[in-house]
Amino acid sequence: MTTLATPTPSYEDLLEARKASGVPMFNDNKMKLGIFGSNCSHGLMATNAESTYRLDWQHTQKIAQIADRLGFEAMLPVARYRGMGGDTNFNGTNYETHTWAAGLAQATEQIMVFSTTHVPTKHPIVAAKESVTVDHISNGRFGLNMTMGWYKSEMEMFGGTQREHDDRYRFGSEWISIAKRMWTEDGPVNFDGEFFQVVDAFSDPKPIQKPYPVLVNAGNSPAGLEFCARECDFNFIAFADPEEAKDTASRVRGIAQAQGRDLGILGYGNIICRDTEKETKQLLDHILELGDWEVAKFVSGGLGSESGSFDKIKAMQERFILGYGGYPLIGTPEQIVDQLIKLEEAGVGGMMVGFLDYAEELPYFGERILPLMQEAGLRA
Repeated sequence: MTTLATPTPSYEDLLEARKASGVPMFNDNKMKLGIFGSNCSHGLMATNAESTYRLDWQHTQKIAQIADRLGFEAMLPVARYRGMGGDTNFNGTNYETHTWAAGLAQATEQIMVFSTTHVPTKHPIVAAKESVTVDHISNGRFGLNMTMGWYKSEMEMFGGTQREHDDRYRFGSEWISIAKRMWTEDGPVNFDGEFFQVVDAFSDPKPIQKPYPVLVNAGNSPAGLEFCARECDFNFIAFADPEEAKDTASRVRGIAQAQGRDLGILGYGNIICRDTEKETKQLLDHILELGDWEVAKFVSGGLGSESGSFDKIKAMQERFILGYGGYPLIGTPEQIVDQLIKLEEAGVGGMMVGFLDYAEELPYFGERILPLMQEAGLRA
């Protein structure tokens, strides 16, 4: 079996190409901002708390256009093909993410539009072609977030059984190797691997971004970190506090640096912000009171938290309700910015965020939080 290696430009050349082409995720802002999860019902928040948020195309465009005007760097979707149950059937209504990105590319001017792709669900030649198409529609603003597929019943919708954890990353390594070659080589591309066989493959045009679109992955296991350090531009990390963020970011960068590379570090979570601490606490309590605890228990159990203490399990379930297990930013505008400063000091270079009510709360973010971020030097 002969597997041809992924073409690997030096990290310095890759970084220079990214910055020279004006890719938003490589601008000089110390804290990048992205909108996360606005392609799925309930966004990032598993609650029945009242909101004008809905999944229709006009509303989806409105959210992206507000974020674009505010200077956010990214629109990042969640890849879902089935809901997670509970009384919300969390994320059960959703848009496919390559076509979602293509539509938003036409509706926006500066912000990057990402697809999130479960690599077991799509052949790399197809994904490479779709990605190039959106990169051209957006004039070089496309990015690809790769996931290996963790939701077992969702992956089994496509036939077969879910692979063991480390096997998913070996599969992903072949997948992205083929995609990168389709983006960079004039062809023909031939590949004979454990999971894929490709014969005389061609793909034109090539991406506008050079050498290929920005790549993101959320792998935090040893296999996932090695994959991300080798193949990606950014790593999504999960953390409970700035101290854990600092430790994780340092570990991730150490693995990348051992391969002569660096990785941008991204976090994620919902923003729960009001003018006063009292108002913020009232909203937080309301969100949790109407939270979908059934789906939170299902997901946290699937992630292995059933073996922890009661307090640890409850905290994990709360974090899922408040934002997919990410780091929720909770407080007044001043407190939110203080938290962002601590995250930036910990090595986190961007936050992909959601809101209970994206379209209503984004203008408030622009009026109250963004100027404070600028004063703090987090944003230009």
